[in-house]
Amino acid sequence: MAVVRPIDYNDIASAIELLKDGSLTPEFEDGTKVDDYWSAVEETRRQCGDVLVADTGGEVVGVCQVVIFQHFQHVGGWCCEIESVYVRSDMRSRGVGAQMLLAAEDLARERDCYRIQLTSRNVREDAHRFYLANGYDQTSQGFKKFF
Repeated sequence: MAVVRPIDYNDIASAIELLKDGSLTPEFEDGTKVDDYWSAVEETRRQCGDVLVADTGGEVVGVCQVVIFQHFQHVGGWCCEIESVYVRSDMRSRGVGAQMLLAAEDLARERDCYRIQLTSRNVREDAHRFYLANGYDQTSQGFKKFF
């Protein structure tokens, strides 16, 4: 069983490796820029969210970013967006991802969010099954434009 906790500066290098291992675009991750990743953590926390890691025996085996923002809709209600969910390949299907989702949901409830949402790339069919199995409904089609 993993312990899900807020990321620490010393976890950044391991988290970057998780991103590189699981990303469809690993070439955009740079393990030499630890301070830039830490800056993203600090900004996420400034906005009431956090970056969470799953830790098993001192090893970071999962990561996810929990972004909290005030929505213009729903009378200015608060929303939670889960981003960058990665679990180390040898730790998948062991409940680590589900533990991270529950921790993200707890954080969203603490911040009085009325909704939690996430997107998942179309090619990630295993991830889609995982999210559906964990109570998320596939309600929308997502779009992105990269610059």
